[in-house]
Amino acid sequence: MDHALTTRNYDGTFSRWQGGRVEMLRIIHRVQDGTVSERLASLDGSGREFIRTGASLACYLPDRRTVLVEERPPEEPLVGFPTVNDQTASFYDIREVGHTRLNRRVTHVITVSPKDEYRYGYRLWIDDTTAMPLKSQLADAHGQVMEQIVFANLTLSSRIPDTAFRPEISTAGFQWLRNDAAAHLPPGAPPLAWSAANLPPGFHMTVRSAQVLPGTAGPVDHLVFTDGFASVSVFVQREPAPSGPAPAPESATVGSSSAFSTVVDGHKITAVGEVPPATVRFIASQVKAQGAPAASR
Repeated sequence: MDHALTTRNYDGTFSRWQGGRVEMLRIIHRVQDGTVSERLASLDGSGREFIRTGASLACYLPDRRTVLVEERPPEEPLVGFPTVNDQTASFYDIREVGHTRLNRRVTHVITVSPKDEYRYGYRLWIDDTTAMPLKSQLADAHGQVMEQIVFANLTLSSRIPDTAFRPEISTAGFQWLRNDAAAHLPPGAPPLAWSAANLPPGFHMTVRSAQVLPGTAGPVDHLVFTDGFASVSVFVQREPAPSGPAPAPESATVGSSSAFSTVVDGHKITAVGEVPPATVRFIASQVKAQGAPAASR
């Protein structure tokens, strides 16, 4: 499945259910001359599209009449299916529990059950012929489905033209914004210096970059921690928080996503991910400026 998702050319439409809301989307994926191109488009009227070529991602937002262009790690797909490796298997119990037919294809049904409280579980329906995932579910500790992705159709092609990666909407009169945090940093700004010494078992940092997010006061440091299946994004506000009593930590859960905000060493830190609330709280509390002692577990 991992190999199929990253190396095959495919074009499909799928539904994503989360928190009682269903959205229909189209994904086009191509690997050509070593460069990955992807296009994710909403089919439900918003007109939003996301087009990635290599490390460049363009977000077309018709409701804001805006196109946001930013850099993303080339290995970070637009649709997040879990990645299985030897390390992942140490923290999940991965089993094939049966076969069934889905969209007239024979699929292997795989369960991925976490071995601790820091992650959710998955169920995967993998096509026997192509190894593509045709359906995935994210489940909580009680087995309740929190998010589901199901392909309505999926076509694999040896060739996908460049025209497939052009937006369908007209961008006449749109504002183009480039999320280049380096351009917003003051002269002599220090390099990124945030990390986490202690993490839940199996988690490690895969991304460390600077970004400028809408509605934030200045650039933020962006850290991504993953165990291969689950990922947590951490945003550290570079500008110190206003002086005075530190605000109380804040928690929120929306569908399968958990968020936790706190202030560490005078900087606001927010962790977000499709993980249990305890995981974002743990990781946010462990983020420190490099060289500072980590908080105890």
